[in-house]
Amino acid sequence: MTTDVHQLDDGAWISVNDERRINVSDLWLLARHDVCDCHMADFLVEGFAEVGVDHPDIQARVAGRCITCGTEGVTGWVTVGRVIDPESGEFSAVDTTSIHVPDRRRRLARPE
Repeated sequence: MTTDVHQLDDGAWISVNDERRINVSDLWLLARHDVCDCHMADFLVEGFAEVGVDHPDIQARVAGRCITCGTEGVTGWVTVGRVIDPESGEFSAVDTTSIHVPDRRRRLARPE
């Protein structure tokens, strides 16, 4: 079964199987990132710049700013959730309070 993944409302939401599942305005803790010089960035998520699928993971490049130093930027690819069961469409979002490690090298299947 196919999983539909889309950005909605100018990057304010990620829709998975036609349900708004992940939104902006959360603080994400970033480690080993390229956004700023802070060792750990308290990153205010302001928008999803790009979404993709690395099955079973849903990933995104996230736009925002480090609230510690004020630097704005776009992360590498960050896992934002996982399709648990493709048949039923069951989806689980990541815990946004956990530490996230962006990956700039990943190449994903992009939704149409």
